[in-house]
Amino acid sequence: MKMVERTLLKDLYIHKNIKENLSVPQLVERILGRKEAVLSETGAVRATTGTYTGRSPKDKFIVKDEVCEKFIDWGPVNQSIEEEYFDNLYQKVVDYLKEKDEIFSFKGFAGADKKYRLPIQVINEYAWHNLFSRQLFITPTDMELENHQSEFTVISAPNFKADPAVDGTNSETFIIISFKKRVILIGGTEYAGEIKKSVFSIMNYLLPQRDVLSMHCSANVGQEGDVALFFGLSGTGKTTLSADPYRRLIGDDEHGWGPNGVFNIEGGCYAKCINLSEEKEPQIYHAIRFGSVLENVILNEETRLPDYNDTSLTENTRAAYPLENINNIVTPSVAGHPNAIIFLTADASGTLPPISKLTKEQAMYHFLSGYTSKLAGTERGVTEPQATFSACFGSPFLPLAPSKYAEMLGEKIDQYNTNVFLVNTGWTGGSYGVGKRMKLSHTRAMVHSALEGELNNVETVTDEIFGLEIPLHIPGVPDEVLIPKQTWEDKEAYDLTAKDLSLKFHHNFMKFTEASEDIRQAGPLYKG
Repeated sequence: MKMVERTLLKDLYIHKNIKENLSVPQLVERILGRKEAVLSETGAVRATTGTYTGRSPKDKFIVKDEVCEKFIDWGPVNQSIEEEYFDNLYQKVVDYLKEKDEIFSFKGFAGADKKYRLPIQVINEYAWHNLFSRQLFITPTDMELENHQSEFTVISAPNFKADPAVDGTNSETFIIISFKKRVILIGGTEYAGEIKKSVFSIMNYLLPQRDVLSMHCSANVGQEGDVALFFGLSGTGKTTLSADPYRRLIGDDEHGWGPNGVFNIEGGCYAKCINLSEEKEPQIYHAIRFGSVLENVILNEETRLPDYNDTSLTENTRAAYPLENINNIVTPSVAGHPNAIIFLTADASGTLPPISKLTKEQAMYHFLSGYTSKLAGTERGVTEPQATFSACFGSPFLPLAPSKYAEMLGEKIDQYNTNVFLVNTGWTGGSYGVGKRMKLSHTRAMVHSALEGELNNVETVTDEIFGLEIPLHIPGVPDEVLIPKQTWEDKEAYDLTAKDLSLKFHHNFMKFTEASEDIRQAGPLYKG
């Protein structure tokens, strides 16, 4: 790896066009001077990403070589590409960047626990992508920067487009990871989330080798030191629900759980901005200020005020900001072992209970299932919610087999006696198009009761289709909201829809042949 890094840096430094670890004001000056973005009224810069306003999972590859071939869970998620294609593209991208007037480098870390952190370098064609990287990853101290030796390098060249016929890609866009050369190549897309998620993907490969469970979840800690994890795909509420004024934020999206407890993999937040308001999400709203990056958010042409309700570019509008912009944070971003785990799902069928307490076996079943509805805008081509199963609530970012992460989670639930809840932040009163989205105030009340231990010994009823234990009373939530069928006018339609979802669970779970019979039997009761 170090030979690759030195070769790359030698090529780039010869041309004296690389700007390394610029400060936030310096980057903002360059962003505006290069006309890459505009300044919003909040002080944040606003950039647009053109055609690609979400991730491009079909354009993501891992180089198949002797280093990783036997470890990767190859398939539609982890597509393989030959080493020769990577080497050729690598040289093309380096040659392309050498011709630029200037490019930008950020050296920092992924992983707040110093024992497990990964020194990384991100090299960007765009200054705004470099600011994004600075805010999303962990910034080194002056001494750490002086001694920094990158162990993985991300190279992002959005305006370089691949030729599929020559380069072995599926389109002009590519996100390619080489674990042998410790390099990630990104091209053909301006969507900054590819940088963030590619680093998460490599951490999901490296951390389990060190007995650390890497997780797609947010995390916070209560006043008594109790730690909570929130699992869920984009748009299910991880960022929103973990930004709690009564709990300190550890991180909003990516964490490791090791022998010493939980730690944040990142140094910032990448929050969805759709319908963001000061009233509903004050912490996120006020975190967007100078140094932050707004992505695909529409601004008023005269006042430059963000219009978070305008989805004319995409529903996947985003804000990137450092953790320090949130008042209630844990510094450094490390904490103890979790007392509670919340699985979040945005159920578009409107049939899953808004909250239910899971047994250990049910927890393993639902973790492996990772059911949710893929929300509009998070990927290209998704315009309305689509039912999907994403193993471990993060399948697109898992290089290893889901069973590896599930086994590790199960062991930790047992070891630390962690309570697990399934929370539906999706639809109620009917499916998407008929029902309505669960009220955030109700979800907050349910989560609060779960984290305070108020649901450990309450009266429950067993859902006759899904087999889930549903609390009958929760302060701040109408009783009828807790039982999904009661919110539907057409009870027969509810039964048909719920049974259909149940069968989808069973069909999806057939692929987990290694799961024990106890875990298999912990799924929905209805089997057709």
